[in-house]
Amino acid sequence: MRGSGRKNFRDYPDMHIPFFDLTRQLQSWPELNETVRQVMERGQFIGGEPVQQFEKNFAKRLNIPYCIGTANGTDALYLILKALQLPAGSEIITPAWSCMPTAETIVLAGHQPVFCDVDDDYMVLTPETVECKITSRTRAVIAVHLYGQAAPVHQLKQLCEAHHIHLIEDCAQAHLTLEDGKPVGTFGAAAAFSFYPTKNLGALGDAGCVITANAELALRIRMLANHGSPPPEQYDYQSTGINSRLDTIQAALLNVKLTRLDELNRKRRSIAERYNYLLSELNEIRLPRERANTCHTWHIYCIRSGRRDALREHLSRNGVGSHIHYPVALPFTPAFAYLKHSVADFPVAAQLAQEVLSLPVFPELTPEEVEFIAESLRSFLKA
Repeated sequence: MRGSGRKNFRDYPDMHIPFFDLTRQLQSWPELNETVRQVMERGQFIGGEPVQQFEKNFAKRLNIPYCIGTANGTDALYLILKALQLPAGSEIITPAWSCMPTAETIVLAGHQPVFCDVDDDYMVLTPETVECKITSRTRAVIAVHLYGQAAPVHQLKQLCEAHHIHLIEDCAQAHLTLEDGKPVGTFGAAAAFSFYPTKNLGALGDAGCVITANAELALRIRMLANHGSPPPEQYDYQSTGINSRLDTIQAALLNVKLTRLDELNRKRRSIAERYNYLLSELNEIRLPRERANTCHTWHIYCIRSGRRDALREHLSRNGVGSHIHYPVALPFTPAFAYLKHSVADFPVAAQLAQEVLSLPVFPELTPEEVEFIAESLRSFLKA
């Protein structure tokens, strides 16, 4: 029996494990306070050296020429779609199983989302399902590297090139995820990142960026993010745009956190491997899998169970936090009801919405807490 010889979870009556606890990370990084103090002393809170330094550092870390800081990951996706200058009403293929920004930015940019079902094992797009959705109006595919899992982006790139359409990467949950040893985000025309506080590389507020190897595209994105004026100009409006800046304090904090991103990812990976070991004999749940030739960064550790809701309630009663990513597949949300999709259109995504449950996997989890969570699961599934 996995974990035999260890204390039963009932031996820890006061154990409380949140789904995510940012305070633990902040307590271990006193230098973050000093970083904020330095920004406040300089008195520059828009742009400046911290933003420029982060853009340079992040681009270097991913071995790509251009990084453009944005206010958040949603803006990053929207700016890519606008900067590509696609014909109005273009069809953009996107996963039926993802977070809302992946699809809503398509609509906001004036285009038509075309949902595509995902792989049952890895929960990401496949070239086979994408190719079936390509029409004469298709102009781009958004590949989402979900939960830290790399989509088959090398194959998707080849497919997009064959059909002369753009590949966009949504890397909001995939900081330093690798496909064939290469960072995701560096395969397509451009990629969007989010630095929401719970991400593997998280700010202390909203933040995001776009990366690209295309100099012309990078310039258009900077211009669109600056009200349509090419930086550093303020009033030379070449087009209409939006106001989407990477906040100076957030950039300064991200510069510090970036130095430890590899370490944080290793801790997440270690926790995921421990879960896999402790839970491997529980046939009633499906454990997450990692695609071959990739490096999963475990933003989310997502199990599947036919008794998901009862299991989640059991964990809650025993002091274990969890989350559902996501309770409804995007085509079945009220926002996209006008597309009139049925469960038969996206059977995998529909099933995932009934089964997925995310367990705590933040880097500061202790080995004892991981054991406790595993034993809590076992107590329910072995009952």
